[in-house]
Amino acid sequence: MTVRVIHWGTGNVGRHALAGVLTDPRFELIGVHVSGPDKVGLDAAELAGLATPSGVPATTGIEEVLARRPDCVVYTAMTDNRLPEALEDLRRLLAAGIDVVASAPVFLQYPWGVLPAELLDPIEEAAAQGDSSLFVNGIDPGFANDLLPLALLGTCRYVEQVRCLEIVDYSTYDNPAVMFDIMGFGKPMTETPLLLQPGVLSLAWGSVVRQLAAGLGIELDAVTQEYQRLPAPETFDIDSGTIEAGTAAALRFEVRGMVGARAVTVLEHVTRLRADLAPDWPQPARAGGSYRVEVTGEPNYTLDLAMFSDHGDHNHASLVGTAMRLVNAIPAVVAAPAGIRTTLDLPLVTGSGLADTSRIPATKQR
Repeated sequence: MTVRVIHWGTGNVGRHALAGVLTDPRFELIGVHVSGPDKVGLDAAELAGLATPSGVPATTGIEEVLARRPDCVVYTAMTDNRLPEALEDLRRLLAAGIDVVASAPVFLQYPWGVLPAELLDPIEEAAAQGDSSLFVNGIDPGFANDLLPLALLGTCRYVEQVRCLEIVDYSTYDNPAVMFDIMGFGKPMTETPLLLQPGVLSLAWGSVVRQLAAGLGIELDAVTQEYQRLPAPETFDIDSGTIEAGTAAALRFEVRGMVGARAVTVLEHVTRLRADLAPDWPQPARAGGSYRVEVTGEPNYTLDLAMFSDHGDHNHASLVGTAMRLVNAIPAVVAAPAGIRTTLDLPLVTGSGLADTSRIPATKQR
């Protein structure tokens, strides 16, 4: 059965997700929600960078989304700077009986023990009211630090620690609001940006360490965080703007799931704006960036996931991966029981139906 989908948000992740919906015969796109008036009326295909018009114009307003009664909404709107509004969007969609796959707010990847009851309860109550389900995921938080490590952990005799790393050059990530206002790049080293305010890292990535702990069947005693920053040695430009000499240009942080005095589940990010910065910090497996899972136990594992694309760099590839993690999960989420769904309880999403043999050169018969 074709799933009737409305797509919400056409930014860095959203445009790739929209392309995925439009080109997948499992889905019927019945609407596109945008926030900017300059996009209203544009065809969905144009917003997704596709050549063939879809006949679906972009609109604005949640009332129109609710009125069209989709089976599922792909929600990729910016949430970091509009958290209350985003949570209310999700609550209203779920209460109306609409399933949702979303790239954010990221703490909803696994919110239990992370999100306070006053924020979590309305989402769970709306899902129960509407008999609807919500899946929040992507690459990070998401696939690179839930499905990949959980798969490795299932092959161990015992586990002392699991550490998930993102090691990425963000210089080509074009999102000034995230880069400057939230992460604090290009800002004086004396300023503490939103991301590094007390408790914010543990809120944003606490879902990762708590879900890993749930997969291991353990209860965490605490979640802690720490970070380091380094300044730019001289002024240089990135896609989001200019980084002045002496302002923040590299960031390393950890969010740790603690059992007693031991860090058992760890999320680590190493973010550079130039490859030569912080040479003593962990380096990616491939130029530009990679994700890494390190398991200490029996056996020990190091698993590197490097992302690249014929159509862009490592950041482009990660955005496509984030988008398609959501789109390809739609059938499983629509079929799932009501509530917030996680990688621990959804069936494996295998990429069924995605093989495109027309792109593969014919092999000569021997």
